[in-house]
Amino acid sequence: MSRGRHRILSAIGIGCYALAAIVGFFLLAGHHGSGLLVPLWIAHGVLLAVLLTKLAADETGLSAALVVVGASLVAVYFADLARDDLTLERRGERITATVVREWLDPNPGREVDTYDYALARRDGTRVRGPALQARSGTFAVGRTVTVLADPEGVLRPRTPGDADATGTVLGVGAFALLALGIVAATARRGAIVVRQREEGARLAEQEHTLREALRTASADVHGFVEVHPGHYPDVSHRRAAGIAGELGLQPADEPGSWRFRR
Repeated sequence: MSRGRHRILSAIGIGCYALAAIVGFFLLAGHHGSGLLVPLWIAHGVLLAVLLTKLAADETGLSAALVVVGASLVAVYFADLARDDLTLERRGERITATVVREWLDPNPGREVDTYDYALARRDGTRVRGPALQARSGTFAVGRTVTVLADPEGVLRPRTPGDADATGTVLGVGAFALLALGIVAATARRGAIVVRQREEGARLAEQEHTLREALRTASADVHGFVEVHPGHYPDVSHRRAAGIAGELGLQPADEPGSWRFRR
């Protein structure tokens, strides 16, 4: 198998692994806490760093791994949001409820103040589950509002427009594609790095051969040493003249000639 084909297959394999990891962490996020997920994310990042460093053929694989892990984290986050929206769309009950109480949500991590709204059905019974959330003033106490409510009381009620999961699903796809794009870009960079190294090694070998040829070659009756440029296809005439100068040789009078005077 050629090296290029092997690199392509490696990139495809790493990309499939990255997608599988996103799916796996999404499934685990709904059933396990951070005590399990954090070590798994760390192990995932270390494995990606090893794989992408090998694919990139230099240290940029570490940066690529960090970006892939970050994109995967965001994709899982959006997928978790989409899970609640899709579940509510699937099993939610559309009801008309009345706002009976408003209070400031105590979560200190929010940049914008968010308020909770307690809802009651027309018969006066409270809507099961967490309170409806929105900005202050969105729903006045006593106002009638149509929401999708979870019959099991697990998910927060949402207005029908807010329960649309299209945006979050697109977010999942966008960040998953970003992760795949980073893997593809890393594979491309790796191919370039390997080619440059091979070209550098080939040039160094030709320069070494040229240096030995100039050092050991016998001069003709006119005192010139001549080498054939076809034996050194990657060495420019200027570089050949520089090597000859290092050995105490002077270029011939003919421009571009690979003849050097002792």
